[in-house]
Amino acid sequence: MLLVLLGRRLRDRIDADLKRSGLSLRHLSALGHLAGQPGLSYSDLARRAGVTVQSMQSTLAQLEALGAIERRSEPGRGRTAELHVTATGAELLEKARETIRAADEALLGAVEEDERALTMLLLRALKGLE
Repeated sequence: MLLVLLGRRLRDRIDADLKRSGLSLRHLSALGHLAGQPGLSYSDLARRAGVTVQSMQSTLAQLEALGAIERRSEPGRGRTAELHVTATGAELLEKARETIRAADEALLGAVEEDERALTMLLLRALKGLE
């Protein structure tokens, strides 16, 4: 239960910080996937995020309105639009990653210096639980 509460607290902090840039964790996830693999489709991103295509379309419409992504498609009927991160999106993604790093640092800052390596080891081990 302690990990659940800690996770919720960190998520709330990250969400509040991301909101200042007009982003959410879902936006961050989509931008991260597109930065790592440009050209993904709405369906690809929805599958990776575990959400419906309609929900992902809403997320991507918001990113497009921010100028963070652009759709590219070849002429022709039935072609799937490919999505790409813009320069604005890359800047937003880097700011969001800084937010995540700051949250990680705050978490580790609550632990004594000599216990940080052990804490990281334990968190990584728990991350592997399925």
